[in-house]
Amino acid sequence: MQLLSTLVCPSCRHSSTEAMPTDACQFFYDCKDCGQRLKPKPGDCCVFCSYGSVPCPPVQQNGKCC
Repeated sequence: MQLLSTLVCPSCRHSSTEAMPTDACQFFYDCKDCGQRLKPKPGDCCVFCSYGSVPCPPVQQNGKCC
């Protein structure tokens, strides 16, 4: 299981590699460049599934989220 994912801001395209929580979904992430608050896209459980290079640990492990 991969625990690092690179998030890419849809607004400014800034990328940042972040550690994903293993016991919960992360619903919000503030871009470190432009400050935009990212929220999951409809149908996704967390920001990593919507904007990350790797889906969150529950999806990697079970094929579904929290």
